[in-house]
Amino acid sequence: MNKKTVKDIALAGKKVVMRVDFNVPLNDKQQITDDTRVKAALPTIKYIIEQGASLVLMSHLGRPKGKGYEPEFSLKPVADYLQTLISAPVKFAPDCQKAQAEAAALKPGEILMLENTRFYKAEEGKAKQAEGMSDEEFAAKKAEMKAKKAEMAEILAGYGEIYVNDAFGTAHRDHASTASICKFMKAKGAPCVAGFLMQKELDYLGSAVENPKHPFVAIIGGAKVSGKLEVLKSLMKKVDTILIGGGMAYTFLKAQGHSIGNSLCEDELIDTAKATLEEATKAGVKFLLPIDNVAADKFDAEANTQIVGNDIPDGWMGLDIGPATIKAYAQEIAAAKTIVWNGPMGCFEMAKFADGTMGVCKAVADSDAVSIIGGGDSVSAVNKSGLAAKMSHISTGGGASLEFLEGKVLPGCAALDDK
Repeated sequence: MNKKTVKDIALAGKKVVMRVDFNVPLNDKQQITDDTRVKAALPTIKYIIEQGASLVLMSHLGRPKGKGYEPEFSLKPVADYLQTLISAPVKFAPDCQKAQAEAAALKPGEILMLENTRFYKAEEGKAKQAEGMSDEEFAAKKAEMKAKKAEMAEILAGYGEIYVNDAFGTAHRDHASTASICKFMKAKGAPCVAGFLMQKELDYLGSAVENPKHPFVAIIGGAKVSGKLEVLKSLMKKVDTILIGGGMAYTFLKAQGHSIGNSLCEDELIDTAKATLEEATKAGVKFLLPIDNVAADKFDAEANTQIVGNDIPDGWMGLDIGPATIKAYAQEIAAAKTIVWNGPMGCFEMAKFADGTMGVCKAVADSDAVSIIGGGDSVSAVNKSGLAAKMSHISTGGGASLEFLEGKVLPGCAALDDK
């Protein structure tokens, strides 16, 4: 993924269209409660403006229905917040598909933030097969949505002379503002390049996939095996050790013949879990499961708890890895030279079940390894731990980082110009 970046092209006097990931959480007063993603894009934004270009910013926010303006999903509060972080004037266009006049009027050093791209269904270009819809009607609907996505991408491409993608969190999707826009930019000879955040993501994740230092340890947690099967298969070809935690561990423990009480389990994947364990053995990969667990009598912050071994008593459920497992995992982490972590070790949102995740956080922070935190809940956990500054790289894209580690092509990255 050796892509051109904003530093590889001349920006002075140009109009730049840039995809950012400003999908930030807002409270009921439309105030940003976590500005990580906004601040992550600032280096690229400031660089473009300092080079004498004007800048049109695009993003989605939340999951609007795609039927037009929905105030709770407006990017106006984000544009207003961006203005507090940067000296350049930040203007706002209330309709992302009808901002031709605002974009044309932009002067060097000015920024225009477009309204939520997902206010239009054409951004994603998806078609759903409604009940009673024939296959022929569904095919026609898909073709219609594909055409609308292309139309929207062409409109967005008309706002500038250069396209920059700094939204790694959406790079695994072919949307109008991420991949499709590049077809129309390139058709008019316009560069399509990565921003600094995108470059950093590709550099760190790329090195983990293509040329990691060993020992290479992968820490994989989260609720379900089904969401992590592909990444496990891919990592088994690269890593020396896999440490398993979270709800997904109990499907593996049951596959080994252990009792898991009322713990989360995907029974339909028991055979798959067995096969995965066998594949790890054949590949010579250490595949470690919890040797003790924090069990609770109910899924509740005030539940009664006990430390148990690999077998969970009837009526109880495993909600975190236990102290012996934390110690064993920490030893593996301490010896690592490369660490990839995706998914918490337990229900860390509740204090009684946070020790496993926080223990792993501390072990990763204390290690000398290159540590890559692969988005999603892992990022929330690291931020909660207060140890984020000690991690080498915290990915801004949960789904995108997972798909990258799985070896999948990310459309938003693939569409950019190669060096």
